[in-house]
Amino acid sequence: MALAIFLFTYIFIAGARLPFVKLDRPGGALLGATLMVVVGVVTPAEVFGHSADRGQQAIDMDTLVLLLGMMLLAAYLAQANFFRAAGAKALRVAHTPRLLLVAVTFVSAVLSAFLVNDTVCLFLTPLVLVVVEDARLPPVPYLLAVCMGSNSGSVATFTGNPQNMLIQGASGLGYARFAGYMALPALISTVIVAVALLYLFRKQLPTARFDTHPPPLDVDRRLLALALGSLLGVVVAFFVGLPMSWSALAGGVLVMSLSGHESREALERVDWVLLLFFASLFVVVHGVNKEGWAEAIRQVFSPLMAGPPWRETLGFAFLTLVASNLFSNVPFVMLARAWVPAMQQPELAWHVLALGSTLAGNLTLVGSVANLIVFEAARGKVRMGFVDYLRVGVPVTLISFVVGLGVLLAEHALFP
Repeated sequence: MALAIFLFTYIFIAGARLPFVKLDRPGGALLGATLMVVVGVVTPAEVFGHSADRGQQAIDMDTLVLLLGMMLLAAYLAQANFFRAAGAKALRVAHTPRLLLVAVTFVSAVLSAFLVNDTVCLFLTPLVLVVVEDARLPPVPYLLAVCMGSNSGSVATFTGNPQNMLIQGASGLGYARFAGYMALPALISTVIVAVALLYLFRKQLPTARFDTHPPPLDVDRRLLALALGSLLGVVVAFFVGLPMSWSALAGGVLVMSLSGHESREALERVDWVLLLFFASLFVVVHGVNKEGWAEAIRQVFSPLMAGPPWRETLGFAFLTLVASNLFSNVPFVMLARAWVPAMQQPELAWHVLALGSTLAGNLTLVGSVANLIVFEAARGKVRMGFVDYLRVGVPVTLISFVVGLGVLLAEHALFP
């Protein structure tokens, strides 16, 4: 029954539609979670963490609180016009189409390294659309720069994307140590994204200089200073080893308390649907784990990872890349995090899982929520088909993943 509910839920997670059932990803996940409880696979006590066995708690509240705290900080930065100001600054120094493409890629990547990449894409996309329309440039390469740069940059830290937050909660690794290993693969992956886009769209990008005129911005300097100061304090707390979830939430609440603005506006910017989606997925995957199906799935793929540590790592990396597109990266990470502790090199496996599940988002149009956010925001102005995206996504993902994995393996060999 648990496996049947998981597979039924996956239909909606994969973006498919059933006749007479109009459910999207969050709705399908909520239905799956409810069914897990109704049929008795998961008890209400396990859902709410009231079970006598704390190991049986379904919902990882630390991950949800961390995500909430980072989204709240991002909401106040957006309210202060930080994202538009950062984008406008990058655009003012880029006076050629190619330099603009590089600037968009790296602004998206750097911001996504510290803030949730989905949020960065949500706030950067409208500005990029305005600028490329004003400069009469083809929008597709710049929109790809936003989402692909965001995905590659978010590899760097635990707070870059939701799947890395899941890995933080399950692995217990420190923020500084994780970033120390992942920053270089993230940087190199971002460079590869920029170079690949420049090459693939070389015939569509004119060589003439242009002047951009971003619309004037009303930046709330006091709120911006408060939000950036709080974000800096939160990152410092991460590096010194304080609890990440409550450090992030404390930073967000501090800004809320001192901003002088009504809190409702910032709270309405928080993606509560995403939090519900995560909570529901936790319950669904907990049911699958409880009934032993996660281990059964691992056994199916065990021949791919059998042998010495290097073969296990490469097999797991390949599996992560493929399964993150088949199952979607967040559900796959929820499943795979139960496998990693038993692997021969668990810390390396956590890093491989983070790298593979994140860069896999660049492979297909539906591989990452960031991709969907960007092209949904551009609907009516840009038509991006699945195959059109794939022509860019396949080379970008394969090259960045292979090179990034090679760098990661070298780091672990040199600095075990």
